[in-house]
Amino acid sequence: MSSRDRDWDGVRLHVVTGKGGTGKTTVAAALALALAAEGGKVLLVEVEERHGIAPLFGLDSLSYAEREIAAADNGGTVYALAVDAEAALLEYLEMFYGLRRVGGALRRFGVIDFATTIAPGARDILLTGKVTEAVRRRTPQSARHDGPGPYVYDAVVLDAPPTGRITRFLNVTAEVSGLARVGPVRDHAARVIDVIRSPETVVHFVTLLEEMPVQECVEGIAEARDAGLHVGGILVNMVRPALLEDSVLAAASQGVVDVAALTRGLQAASLPDPSRLAQELSKEIVEHARHMRVAAEARSRLAAAGRPCYDVPFLDDGVDLDGLRRLACELRDQGAV
Repeated sequence: MSSRDRDWDGVRLHVVTGKGGTGKTTVAAALALALAAEGGKVLLVEVEERHGIAPLFGLDSLSYAEREIAAADNGGTVYALAVDAEAALLEYLEMFYGLRRVGGALRRFGVIDFATTIAPGARDILLTGKVTEAVRRRTPQSARHDGPGPYVYDAVVLDAPPTGRITRFLNVTAEVSGLARVGPVRDHAARVIDVIRSPETVVHFVTLLEEMPVQECVEGIAEARDAGLHVGGILVNMVRPALLEDSVLAAASQGVVDVAALTRGLQAASLPDPSRLAQELSKEIVEHARHMRVAAEARSRLAAAGRPCYDVPFLDDGVDLDGLRRLACELRDQGAV
C-alpha cells in the first residue's frame, strides 16, 4: 500500500459500530473501498446475519466463503465475508480437533445451536475469532526466505454490532478465557485478545447529527475507553450542507424570516402565486435552520469526545456502488485513510 499520510496508518482491523439507523454498514463499505484505493487487498466482514453489505454492491447475498466484490483505484480490491457462527464452529473444530467430518451429525442433533445458545458469549467468540484469524492470516513464504509471508489482507473492516453492545462483543473472549487454562481453546482465546487489544485495531463510531445517536456515540466511546479498547474516529453520516448564510440561519432558527423579501424574489422570477409560495418556503427555511442549529450543537458534543471527526455526505440518489465510491473519496480527502 502507498506511504501517503493517513490518520489511521498502521491500523489493520477497523471495527465500525453505531446506533441502529445511523448507516454504519454503508460507512463500513465506503471505508473498505477507501482503504483498497491505496492499492491493497481489503476484507469487508459482516456478522449476525445482517445481510446489509451485498445489496450495496449489487449482489444477492454473501456467504462464509471470501469473495471479491469490488475493484478500487490503484489496483486495489475489496473482498467480503459473512461470518456465520455455525460455519465458524465447524472450522474451529476442524482446525483444532480434526472434527469437521462430524459437522452433519452435529447439525442433526442440534449440538451447534445448543452450544451457541447456552454457553455465555460462545457465538460472539466464534465471530470475533474468525475476524481476527483473517487479520492474522499470512501467505505462505517461499523456501528461499525465512520468516512469515506477507499478510493476505492489508486491512480488515468489520461491520460490527450496534454501539450498545460493541464493548461486550469485542471483550467477550477475554471474559471467558479464564475458563480454559491450557490447550487449543486457551491459545485461540489468547490470539483473539491479542488482535482486539492491539494498537492495530481501532473502533470507529458512526453517528448522525441528532440527539440520540450522538448521546449513544459519546457513551459508547467512554465505555470502549474504559474497557481498554482503542477508539478510532467519529464518522458523521448523512451530512447535509447549510443552504443559507449564517445570519439568515440564525434568524430563521428563531422563526424570523423576511417573507416580504421572499415574495419579491419569487415575483421577480415570475413564479405563480408568489405570496403563497413565500409563506410555504419560509416554513421550510425555519425547519432547515433549526436542523442546522441542532447539528451544530451535536458537533460541539462530539468535539468534546476528543476524537477526529469525518463527514460522510448524504447521497440524494441513494446508495449504490457509485455512491460508495464517492463516499470513499470523501473519506480519503479528509485523511480518514
